[in-house]
Amino acid sequence: MELRQLRSFAALAEEQHFGRAAARLHIAQPALSQQIKQLERELGVALVDRTTRRVELTEAGRRLADHARTVLASADRASSDMALVASGHAGRVSAGFVGTSTYDLLPLAAREVRSELPDVQLDLHGELLSPALLAGLLDGTYDLVVLRPDGMQRRGVEVRTLRRESLVAVLPARHPLAGERSIDLARLAGEPFVMHFSGDRSSMHEHVLAACAAAGFRPTSVMEVGETATLVVFVAAGLGVALVPEPVRSLALRGVSYVALNGAPTVDLGLATRTGEGSPAVRRVAEIVARSAELRGGT
Repeated sequence: MELRQLRSFAALAEEQHFGRAAARLHIAQPALSQQIKQLERELGVALVDRTTRRVELTEAGRRLADHARTVLASADRASSDMALVASGHAGRVSAGFVGTSTYDLLPLAAREVRSELPDVQLDLHGELLSPALLAGLLDGTYDLVVLRPDGMQRRGVEVRTLRRESLVAVLPARHPLAGERSIDLARLAGEPFVMHFSGDRSSMHEHVLAACAAAGFRPTSVMEVGETATLVVFVAAGLGVALVPEPVRSLALRGVSYVALNGAPTVDLGLATRTGEGSPAVRRVAEIVARSAELRGGT
């Protein structure tokens, strides 16, 4: 039994006339009659009682008409869904975001994807570190990732810079400098610092150390944390000060103050996908993420 045969029979069942059904199907009447006879032979039952003026469905014909409507509707839905997938308007996309982009870019991009691509299932993963994001992209855990590129050149990965972000100081609300519009980073020399993990677990640690070195000092006391939210909470608890990219201001937390830095150093934010990414949905979501980063802006 073929879909072509079911479509022909469904048309005949609705029209109850071979001539009208054939015209609706844009085929010759004898061809339609042959299709119905072949279907009857395959099923071993009579589907219609033929008269000179009209066609009456048999009991078997009425039951097959119900099945045909269900099957054809399902086939049409499948065809439409495949068209959406082929155009990138449906599918599943897993996206990972570095911790410092979790609070502004992730929600903005997610809203835009839901608005423009309602049939795309978006799996979001935030508060991650750049090395873990890169590994997840390469092993297929993520389809696209937002991370700190830092001159990243890896085989099989395409990276584009989304924006450049200024570093700002995060101070406890009761810190003597918390009320300043901007400060020189050198004024934080001697303060305990809260930083992201060192080594190859995070890229921000080295950025902060480089910024402090350019300001003429090296933090004498450092507490390391894995998540940006935890870093800000520790500052609110008075355990130290921190430097974060400016968009982290979106993480509004009582007990901290974000203060601009004079001549602020900057860090890049990038979008990475696998080279030659073949999924139309991934490519569409990547474009939305890139556009959302432009809307949010950097420096």
